[in-house]
Amino acid sequence: MLLFPIFLFNRLKAQETTPISMSLNQIWEKVTENNKTIQMQDLRVKGTAEGIKDAKAERLPEISAEGEYARVSNVPIYENGLFHTPSQFEVVHTSYKFGGSAYLNLYNGSKTNIKIAEEKKENEIAIEQRNLTSSEMKLRATAYFLDLQRSNIFKALLLKDISDQEKQLAEIKQLLKNGVVLKSDVLRVTLKLSRQKMALVQLNNDLAIANQKLNILTGLPDETVIQPAEDLKADLPVLKPYNTYLSDAMAHSFAYKISEKETELRKLEVKNVKANVSFKLGLFANYAYSYPQILLYPYSIAVYGLGMTGIKASFPISAFYHNTHKARAAELKYQQQEVEHSDTGDKIRQEVNEAYLRYKESLTRIDVAKENITQATENLRIVNNTYFNQLALVTDLLDADTQLLQTRFDYAAARIAAQLQFYQLQKAIGNL
Repeated sequence: MLLFPIFLFNRLKAQETTPISMSLNQIWEKVTENNKTIQMQDLRVKGTAEGIKDAKAERLPEISAEGEYARVSNVPIYENGLFHTPSQFEVVHTSYKFGGSAYLNLYNGSKTNIKIAEEKKENEIAIEQRNLTSSEMKLRATAYFLDLQRSNIFKALLLKDISDQEKQLAEIKQLLKNGVVLKSDVLRVTLKLSRQKMALVQLNNDLAIANQKLNILTGLPDETVIQPAEDLKADLPVLKPYNTYLSDAMAHSFAYKISEKETELRKLEVKNVKANVSFKLGLFANYAYSYPQILLYPYSIAVYGLGMTGIKASFPISAFYHNTHKARAAELKYQQQEVEHSDTGDKIRQEVNEAYLRYKESLTRIDVAKENITQATENLRIVNNTYFNQLALVTDLLDADTQLLQTRFDYAAARIAAQLQFYQLQKAIGNL
């Protein structure tokens, strides 16, 4: 009876650690669905949408109801002065009033329309900020994904190198038994093999760390093991002319759109402040029941109703001097935002140019790394033959082994770096 639970536990545990093959597009989908930073931006977008509805609701009439109940004291009459006992005038001790009022704004300097436009602009900014955050999270996920891919390539190369080194060590030990080589040769090869195995341990830890970072970013459980499913031999994207990327960036860059809309928002704020110096016009109505009737003479100990309707207009004369500095401050903020928008354009041009040149550089680096592998392979073949023919030192053999492994590392790293640079270029132009 005890074997079944143990078997089930081991099976579940094996399922938890089974690698999941995922492409980069699938990683992006998980980021879009589960990333907490993007979810916060989604909530901000929803909040600004509610702000638009709230601003539009200000066009509706203001309606209020009120009620009042009071106990009224007698009226003391000081016929002989404050320092003498007054006589008391009896009044009705109960007083109450209840009713309602309404006000419909007809004109207030277009402040309501400006407020609605501001809220719409806030919503547009929030949407673009959400898009920018999504792009940034996708780029970060891409970096982790490519880091996993690079580490897996390194691990495969390192495992093959360790296997080759172990075979080579066995051959050198055989030569030592035959008295052909020195014991120091065996020790040096053994030392290098030990270092390679330690590097493998570090590489496994790098894989685990990058995997957890990617899991957190995509909202997957920490125990999920992601296996990048990408064609390592696929051709890299062809580089387009620089001006094409620059024009795309100015048309689609999320950061540029945010800056542009913030400039438009500052312009609306200037209009809103200037609208303070304008008259207000509206319709009003109110009706209330009161007790007792002491508003008009002769008074009456009875309930009475009174209503009024009409049009109300006002003009804030003091706004001519109170609003001067507010308008100037709003204008300066608008001018500051215009300069900031221009600066944002400069930064985007710089970002596109840097990403373009780095991607171009990485393509060249791949060609150089590929050529280096050919040269290092031939060098190892020559040194390997000369060493086992007793025409070279073991240090030459170890150096040749290391150089070949390093060139393979460099080639894999160059391809991964080129892919990352390409996606950084796509993020810069607003295409990620």
